Amino acid sequence: MKRIISIMLAAALIISAMAGCRTEDGEEGGTARIGISMPTQSLQRWNQDGANMKAQFEAAGYVVDLQFAGDNDIPTQISQLENMIATGVDVLVIAAIDAFSLGFVLEEAVAKGIPVIAYDRLIMDTAAVSYYATFDNWLVGALQGTFLRDALDLDNAEGPFNIELFTGDPADNNIHFFFGGAMEVLMPYIESGKLVVPSGQIEQAQVATPMWSTERAQERMENLISAQGYGPTGTPLHAVLSSNDSVAQGITNALLAVGYDADNFPLLTGQDCDIASMKNILAGHQSMSVFKDTRTLAAQVVLMVDALLKGEPVPVNDTEIYDNGVKVVPSFQCVPVFGDINNYVELLIDSGYYTMDQLQ
Repeated sequence: MKRIISIMLAAALIISAMAGCRTEDGEEGGTARIGISMPTQSLQRWNQDGANMKAQFEAAGYVVDLQFAGDNDIPTQISQLENMIATGVDVLVIAAIDAFSLGFVLEEAVAKGIPVIAYDRLIMDTAAVSYYATFDNWLVGALQGTFLRDALDLDNAEGPFNIELFTGDPADNNIHFFFGGAMEVLMPYIESGKLVVPSGQIEQAQVATPMWSTERAQERMENLISAQGYGPTGTPLHAVLSSNDSVAQGITNALLAVGYDADNFPLLTGQDCDIASMKNILAGHQSMSVFKDTRTLAAQVVLMVDALLKGEPVPVNDTEIYDNGVKVVPSFQCVPVFGDINNYVELLIDSGYYTMDQLQ
């Protein structure tokens, strides 16, 4: 009952706030102000997300307060959000560091009638989240798993093939989708013995990488190499599932250090098409990455905020999947795309996402 009352109260406050919001064309007090909270500037991905949103919101006539929370520092993110709320933003767009850490501060947003859009990381255990903008994260994992299945020809080759598994931060709700989508493809082959995980580490909690840290991923891969004897002349390692590029870069560092090169490098997946990983792909040190065009997601968030502030229906395409423990959050899922050495020019260069010089 308390949960139901909490949801009803949050919804009522948000609806009330929407009715009195300032709009981008100056009604009721001037240009609307958008607070954008990104988790870190140490990863290329979040720099691009923040920059793309800021540019597109400003092009649409909004004032933007864009802040990065140090290097994934939760107290910094909370403090920045408190300041944004206190100074009167009209909408908050938040990529949470820890999906479970923002409930208290977002109660302050609800009390002031400030709608909250969770950005590519669902904020958990709070009714304060109005909407969620993301990519189809199950499909991200499915693309990675399907790539490994097909590259190893698991339906036809005799095997067995050795694989190790890596996913991301346990505080990031997305890993349930990334890892779940990949394992839905790969688990039947693990169960049949066609794929073997020599470390025995197949549970999500065992293969998580705190903060999506390159260094933590490298450390774990080094430990696996030592324990299992992986190397070009040692125990064969045919593939590594990595849920994103920052983790894949740590895995790459560890594998290069023991003598793997482009001629014998294990299959390795990723996500985000970071510059460092694209260079690794071109060098033969990573196999693929899933491209999530931050320009597309930024444009979708602008559309959602526009609708919110105008009191119009907010565009969503899912109202069933994303349960944050208190409510199912209406969401818009953009479509991720497979990228590798064969299509990177069309995908990234021709589209203007990168220049060729950036990948040299």
